[in-house]
Amino acid sequence: MSHKIGIIGGDGIGPEVIKEGLKVIEAAGINLDLHNYDLGGSRYIQDGTILPDSILQEWRSLDALYLGAVGTPDVPPGVIERGLLLKMRFELDL
Repeated sequence: MSHKIGIIGGDGIGPEVIKEGLKVIEAAGINLDLHNYDLGGSRYIQDGTILPDSILQEWRSLDALYLGAVGTPDVPPGVIERGLLLKMRFELDL
């Protein structure tokens, strides 16, 4: 059985931590169907995207989300926290 997992690498050390965590999960023999999402402070700076509703809809069909650290000093405090983390938690009832 394969588990559908959404991967949000995030910013800074986030992608590195996610990469190493996935190695551990795969070493345990867990079959994963990974779906990567480019979200976080860097994406916001690039094109203003925080968390589109279309991605939230995709996430509803996943078994889990694996979230790395998000945010950069170049994004004002609260933007990513409200627009990504809180929106995700409220919309997905996490």
